[in-house]
Amino acid sequence: MKLDILAIGAHPDDVELGCGATLAKEVAKGKKVGIIDLTRGELGTRGTAETRDEEAFNSAKILGVSSRANMGFADGFFVNDKEHQLEIIKLIRFHQPEIVICNAIDDRHIDHGKGSRLVSDACFLSGLRKIETVHKDKNSKQDAWRPKAVYHYIQWKDIEPDIVVDVTGFMDKKMESVLAYKTQFFDPKSNEPETPISSKNFTDSIIYRARNLGRLIGVEHAEGYNVERYPAVDSLFDLK
Repeated sequence: MKLDILAIGAHPDDVELGCGATLAKEVAKGKKVGIIDLTRGELGTRGTAETRDEEAFNSAKILGVSSRANMGFADGFFVNDKEHQLEIIKLIRFHQPEIVICNAIDDRHIDHGKGSRLVSDACFLSGLRKIETVHKDKNSKQDAWRPKAVYHYIQWKDIEPDIVVDVTGFMDKKMESVLAYKTQFFDPKSNEPETPISSKNFTDSIIYRARNLGRLIGVEHAEGYNVERYPAVDSLFDLK
């Protein structure tokens, strides 16, 4: 399936937390959006891989994305090597996205930085025609494909963004998709162990980060991204 945007996260819920409002906005504009989770989050302190599977499915329905897949890589232990790169390349060539959005360039969780580099490298390699891969459904050779842009969302660390996207009007949809992960986030009735993301402060931080980025560009809410190359505009008047 040809996609406009392919959003990739090391764990189920990474995409929702990092760029959920952006995806919801693009879906509302008629863009085809897909999500790939690299792992099932099986090492997470709260919940199980099975509950994460269900939560990811429910969250995808809320966002209205066209597809969601899980690579089944080992949570905490996947590496940026040829084997893993080729698996990502196959999906990039299958979906032929114009834009790929992936994990933060650096973060508290080691999988986030690893996932960022793995996806970025795979996006480049996917454009090399001498790397041969086979279509997963048609059993035929895939065409080379390189996304026009790779963007990195921001996660735990407050990394300064290179670009900021106005997501005013889509934060409710983002929060609904995030809170679909019922086992992971703040629930005063839960008997699960506390984690850095299970506090009310963390849930509140999703909103106040978006409000602060929005304040800085003169809108209600925004999400920030890091870029791998200079963003280009046709005119200075294209910038808000």
